[in-house]
Amino acid sequence: MTDSLGWRQKFAVLIPSTNTSVQPEFDAMRPVGVTNHISRIRIPNIPLQSNEDFSRLIELIAAAQNEAVDAVMSCEPTRLVLGISAETFWDGLKASVRLKAELGARTQLPVSMGSEACGRAFKRLGMKTIAVVTPYHPVGDENVVRFFEEAGFRVKRIKGLKCASPVKIAHVSELELAHALREIDGDDIDGIIQVGTNLAMARLAAQAELWLDKPVVAINTAIYWDALRSSGIEDKMAGFGSLLEKY
Repeated sequence: MTDSLGWRQKFAVLIPSTNTSVQPEFDAMRPVGVTNHISRIRIPNIPLQSNEDFSRLIELIAAAQNEAVDAVMSCEPTRLVLGISAETFWDGLKASVRLKAELGARTQLPVSMGSEACGRAFKRLGMKTIAVVTPYHPVGDENVVRFFEEAGFRVKRIKGLKCASPVKIAHVSELELAHALREIDGDDIDGIIQVGTNLAMARLAAQAELWLDKPVVAINTAIYWDALRSSGIEDKMAGFGSLLEKY
C-alpha cells in the first residue's frame, strides 16, 4: 500500500528554521497526491550587516543541515527538495554539483535544489541573458553570478536587497519587489530570476510577466516545478507564472 495522501510523491523539504515563505508557497503549488514534509535546519536569526555576517549564515546552515536531513528521513520520503537557495549557489557550479551528490548519497533519494532548477527553467523558457533579484549582501550576489555564468548564462544585472536578518527577508513586500523588478528590467535581457527562498514572490512573478512581457521566475516556483517534473508529475497550475502553467 502507498501513503493515503502522498500516493504520488512524498517530498522531504529542507528549509532554514528562519524561513516562513517556502512552506506556504510550496503548499499552494502542491497537486493532489503529493505531500510536503518540512524539516527545519536550526539556525539563529543573526543580524546581517556585512559580507562577513552573510558568510557566517551560510556556514551555520551547512553545519546544521545533516541533522535536519536525517530527521525527515523517518517519514520515508520519495524525494529531497532543498528549500534553500544561497547554499546551492555558493562557490560555483562544481560545489553545487558536489552538494547534490553528497545529499543524494546520504539519503539515497533523488534531490531537487534551486541552482539546478533555475538552469533547467531558463533552458525551458529560452532565457540566456538574465537579471537577478536577491535578498543578499554583495558576497551572496557574487556567488549567484559566479554560478550562473559557470552554468552558461549571462547575468546582465543583479540587485541585492541586503536584508537585515534571515527573518527580515520574508518582510520584503510585493511593492518593494515590483520596484526591484522594474529597476533591473531592460530590452537586453531574456528574463528575470528572483533567488532567496524566503522572499515570497511566486504569485508576483506571474503578475510581473504580464507587465514586463518576459519570463519572470521565482525560485520557489522553479524548485517545486523541477521537483514535480523530475518525479514524472506533469500537472500544470495557473497563478505562479508561465513555467508552472505551461511547461
